[in-house]
Amino acid sequence: MSKDLRIVPVTKAELRKAVEKNTYWETSMVPIPKSKAIWLLSNTRIEEEDYCGVFGFEGDKMVAFIYMFPDLFNFGKQIEKGYWELLWWVDHAYKDTVLGTYIFNEALNLANKKVIVKSYAESVNDFYEKQAFKLIQSRLRHTIFFSLDTNILLGRFSFLKYFKLILKGADKLVGALVNKLNKLKAKKRTATLEYHYLNKLDQATWEFIKPLCQNDLVHKTKEYIDWQLDNSQYTQIPVVNKFKQHSLQVGIGHNIRIHKVKIVQDETIIGFISYVINHKEFNIKYFLVSDQSNYDKCVDALIAHFTQSGMNFIFTDDTELSNNINKRFTTIFTYKIAKKALAHDSIEFGNEALKIYNRDGHFY
Repeated sequence: MSKDLRIVPVTKAELRKAVEKNTYWETSMVPIPKSKAIWLLSNTRIEEEDYCGVFGFEGDKMVAFIYMFPDLFNFGKQIEKGYWELLWWVDHAYKDTVLGTYIFNEALNLANKKVIVKSYAESVNDFYEKQAFKLIQSRLRHTIFFSLDTNILLGRFSFLKYFKLILKGADKLVGALVNKLNKLKAKKRTATLEYHYLNKLDQATWEFIKPLCQNDLVHKTKEYIDWQLDNSQYTQIPVVNKFKQHSLQVGIGHNIRIHKVKIVQDETIIGFISYVINHKEFNIKYFLVSDQSNYDKCVDALIAHFTQSGMNFIFTDDTELSNNINKRFTTIFTYKIAKKALAHDSIEFGNEALKIYNRDGHFY
């Protein structure tokens, strides 16, 4: 490895200075969007001395980065500070060196080993199996397609490139037909529902959400959810060809935003949904229902919003929700991949069964 290699841990206080001086946002490859960094600084449960990341630099070039996110967790009966490991990246030139392991261990020690990994790439599976981490949940990640999605087909079957124009035409036709069918179904089923769109949670919505999140892994407050679902974290790029930066973390795009919707029937709140729109993706963050008898209605409301969004696919870790959508609406296919959540052995959860929901650790 280069003698000019530097490892730089960054606290919230140091991140604040970096934002003021534009330290990490003057190159083509940036760790996270600057809007995400400013949003991170507005989180009051992160203290000034808490670590938010560890960088590896070769000269002025970033060659490694771990994105650490301090949070408050319900570990057993206690609310304790811990860290999500949201991103672990090493430049291709350093893939076969010890840099990745070194920077990982540096971040682990800075977090006092209180680290949760919500999901990770299969390429590092062998690494985690040799570390002091335990499996806390295995779940399926669902991508529900409502069109043929030409780009995915071309990526998997290269010979189809000769039929690209035909595929695009078929994709557009199939997508339009499926969308029309689902829009009609959703419209009929949601005739008695009202939607209240929110910038921030009102007190009635928080009182609805609070009991539904009281057993979550992450300790939820009204202030925390308002912060988590704040649109200021995203950077809109209307003229894409003039913006040359690439971010390791999602948050920059010509069409990226978050929505928060309260579902009401007969003046009573029956559900709350929040989702991110990004390019062609409809990514669900919150799907909360007051009673199982209202579950189908809230799914119908979700699909009503999806059909209006112009997106091609839904992304969720909620198997019950995915199954309901596939059963009651028209879809093309659903791609499923197993994802594992890990926790360091030093974390004690008590005897209760642990479940990580979409909304826990979802800082997309």
